[in-house]
Amino acid sequence: MLSREFLRENAARLLSEMPERFAGSGIEQFTELDRLRRETVTRLEEKRRVRNELASVRGRPSPEVLAEMKALKEEIRRLEAEAERTSLDLSAAEMRIPNVPHASVPRGKDETANRVERAWGEPRSFSFPPKAHWDLGPALGILDFDRGVRLAGARFTVLAGAGARLSRALAAFMLDLHTREHGYTEILPPVLANSDSLFATGQLPKLEEDLFRTREGYYLIPTAEVPLTNMHRGEILPAEALPILYAAHTPCFRAEAGAAGRDTRGMIRQHQFDKVEIMTFTRPEESYDHLERLTGHAEEVLKRLELPYRVVSLSTGDLGFAAARTYDLEVWLPGQQAFREISSCSNFEDFQARRGSIRFRRAEGEKPEFVHTLNGSGLAIGRTLVAVLENGQREDGSIEIPEALRPYFGAAEIRTRS
Repeated sequence: MLSREFLRENAARLLSEMPERFAGSGIEQFTELDRLRRETVTRLEEKRRVRNELASVRGRPSPEVLAEMKALKEEIRRLEAEAERTSLDLSAAEMRIPNVPHASVPRGKDETANRVERAWGEPRSFSFPPKAHWDLGPALGILDFDRGVRLAGARFTVLAGAGARLSRALAAFMLDLHTREHGYTEILPPVLANSDSLFATGQLPKLEEDLFRTREGYYLIPTAEVPLTNMHRGEILPAEALPILYAAHTPCFRAEAGAAGRDTRGMIRQHQFDKVEIMTFTRPEESYDHLERLTGHAEEVLKRLELPYRVVSLSTGDLGFAAARTYDLEVWLPGQQAFREISSCSNFEDFQARRGSIRFRRAEGEKPEFVHTLNGSGLAIGRTLVAVLENGQREDGSIEIPEALRPYFGAAEIRTRS
């Protein structure tokens, strides 16, 4: 959430300079409602002042004064209700206004304006037409899309035998890398979250249609970003505790309401998937250094798995609601002849911290400040599994397992229905 003072001073500029980001966001309503609320409060304070002056006059008030005081009482009650109603509308409007992009973010209306920053690895040359994972997996007996549909519905997949083992191996490999070498503390959080937690990270109220909600009012988490960010909701952290680095492996659940008809084949866009998330709380002046570091940690997973990828800066029109800057990591999938997103690494600056009241104090007696929060996929396990299958495929349909993963998987290849 952006501060009200900042919005009051910059709303018109933001709307004019970045309509692709702010048009229709609620910023127009904010400006009008903020004006109405302040005008109402000014009138209310003036009526209260007059009432208090009349009430302070000694002696018995005249019938005219009594009538005026009665009218003032009714007008004050009406203005109080109007101020309360306008304040609620104002809060609702400002909750839906997205974060302000960092100055380094490329400008553009959509993903066509995204900028490739760098690439790593050379896509492998095949002596045969490479297959997509939706052909490779079923042929090996390790991915079962039909039973996923039978058990739950579209966008669900059953992993069997070596497929399930590969998923487990990837999660363990990623967690060990992040905790043992990158300094993250492993967390195993709940996969249900309350509305306050989803408000803090920015999923509520703006993105509610993409969430699964239980009858009891809890939400299935769309990413471990939600519980990890809320680990310190409502707290004031000591400066010496920063940075705080967390990693978590959880299932994630997304309704994909805004993605109807997209990626209907295979495991690219699922209602349920596993992911290793990495999260940082830091001082504001250090957050962009941490964005580079966190992104590098996600990249290291791809490097060790020998998977070609590229790093893309998202444009102002493609940036997520709460993010100030985002790098997408896109892995090469030879079966689809395309780069596909496998991680998003974002700096939210103090946007989430304001919504969740997450602060730190630099020294005893100093005023608390909002921390900056960052998170990224380190990585999405299902998409990494897809990349391992498609990049490691052989002409006979078997799969070569990357060397770094073999101690976790327990074999160098997937050859039969194992």
